[in-house]
Amino acid sequence: MITTIADFDRLWTHESNATRTLFAELTDASLARAVSPGGRTLGRLAWHVTQSIQEMLGRVGLRAAGPGEDEPVPSAADTIRRAYDEAAESAREQVRTNWRDETLGLEDDMYGESWTRGFTLMVLVHHQIHHRGQMTVLMRQAGLRVPGIYGPAREDWATFGMPEPTI
Repeated sequence: MITTIADFDRLWTHESNATRTLFAELTDASLARAVSPGGRTLGRLAWHVTQSIQEMLGRVGLRAAGPGEDEPVPSAADTIRRAYDEAAESAREQVRTNWRDETLGLEDDMYGESWTRGFTLMVLVHHQIHHRGQMTVLMRQAGLRVPGIYGPAREDWATFGMPEPTI
C-alpha cells in the first residue's frame, strides 16, 4: 500500500524505469503485432499505458502531461517512448507538488467507486505491470528480446554463464 509520497516515489521510480526498459526493445515494425485479429497490438498496449497516466491522475485532480485518450497510436516506437517519459516524469512531479502524505487517505470517485488517493497510485502502478506482462508475450512473438525485470529473462541466463531453466 502507498501511505506516503516517498513510498510512491520509490515504487514509481522502479516501475517506470522497468516500463522504459521494456519500451526500449520495441521497434516500429513490432508495434503492429497482435495476439489475434482485432486484439490490442503491441503498440496499442504501450500507448494505452502511456495515455493512462494522464487519464487516471486527471480523475483525481492532477494535471499530468501525456497524450489524451483519443490520440491515435503512433507508428514510431520512439514517439511512444518519448511520450511515456514525459508522462511518467510529470506524474511524479504532480504527486510531489500537489499532494502530501495526509492527502493520500482522501477519497475520490474513480470509475464509479470510492478510492483513496494512495490506492489510486497503487492501481496506476499495477496497471502498468499488468500490461507489461501482456506486452512480453507479444514481444516474444515479434522476435524481440524481453528484458528481465523481476528476474532473469530467457536470454539473461547465458549472460550469467548458466543454462536456461528446463522447468
